[in-house]
Amino acid sequence: MKPTKIINRTIALGALFYMVWGVNTAMAQPPIRDPHTPGYVPATELPDGANPSPSSNGNFIIGPTHDPAPESMVQASVPQGTIYRFTMDSKDSKIYPGIAREPNTFGTADPANPAKLIVTTSHPASYTRQVAVYVPKQYVAGTAAPFIVGADGPDNLLFMVLDNLIAEDKVPAMIAISIGNGSGDAQGSERGLEYDTMSGVYAEFVENEILPLVESKCQVKLTKDPGGRAATGGSSGGSCALIMAWYHPEWYHRVLTYSGTYINQQWPWNPETPQGAWGFHENIIPESPKKPLRIWMEVGDQDLFNPNVMRDDMHDWVVANEKMAKVLAAKNYQYQFVFARNARHVDNKVRKQTLPEALEWLWKDYRPAKVTQ
Repeated sequence: MKPTKIINRTIALGALFYMVWGVNTAMAQPPIRDPHTPGYVPATELPDGANPSPSSNGNFIIGPTHDPAPESMVQASVPQGTIYRFTMDSKDSKIYPGIAREPNTFGTADPANPAKLIVTTSHPASYTRQVAVYVPKQYVAGTAAPFIVGADGPDNLLFMVLDNLIAEDKVPAMIAISIGNGSGDAQGSERGLEYDTMSGVYAEFVENEILPLVESKCQVKLTKDPGGRAATGGSSGGSCALIMAWYHPEWYHRVLTYSGTYINQQWPWNPETPQGAWGFHENIIPESPKKPLRIWMEVGDQDLFNPNVMRDDMHDWVVANEKMAKVLAAKNYQYQFVFARNARHVDNKVRKQTLPEALEWLWKDYRPAKVTQ
């Protein structure tokens, strides 16, 4: 099916954002965290409204006011890229044929292992996913373009920000591929299977089933250079972005996450990674050779705290992201970590304030790979 070109993007971004990222509004209000809590990483507190410099690494505190950056709004004088949209059916995927968890069910903790959730209500199920592809006006046909892959799409804010940053020469003229999830959330769901599994499978799905479709349907060529490829997402989509780059660093070197789910949410349980993404900061990153990754992260002071039935002490999003910053610093990674005051899970206001400079930081050292004849 030929994709539809969509130029007009005047949509209600705020309402769409909360649908996209799957915020659980039924969850009780989490505690408000102090970024100077003992055990948290030392961080530079910035003036209200300021963002970390795209030239700086390390840990920063922003807020409590979160006004949108100019690049997060439509600029009339800026060329707007083209957006292509198409759908994918589960029956056409060899990697993800589809599962779902019955509504209003969760699972039970294994009595012998509180870190292991037993889910008996998950079963095969079909799905349809949306894919939106942003191609900047500056793209030169036939050239291999850098690109960013995003979870829980479509991400219209990302497309708008790229219009402005590319026009300002703050980031390369990149393509953005925003991929919808396969439905549901957490253990036993298709989204949970895709995003929370500690393996290279989702990156392989993107590489083998998504990217060829993007090239054929959108008439573009995508770079093979891992330095020209980024992954991004919020919540489980954020941990998925890191998982993509961690298990396939030959494909991705850049990661950008909001409220990353670096907690124990993997299902089915895997004895090789028994703590799920919590293992990233507990032992995986500390005990592994340094990888060629550049990582930008954010967490809010009112981010998720969800001990649920597992009671495994591995379901605190703020602590998880603080621990991530600590281990990245210890391994001397290039990273920037933002602790946002007055901010909730994948907070839309925070994202509008920070996304432009976060993207600029993420691509600061980018140099196109030399083409060999």
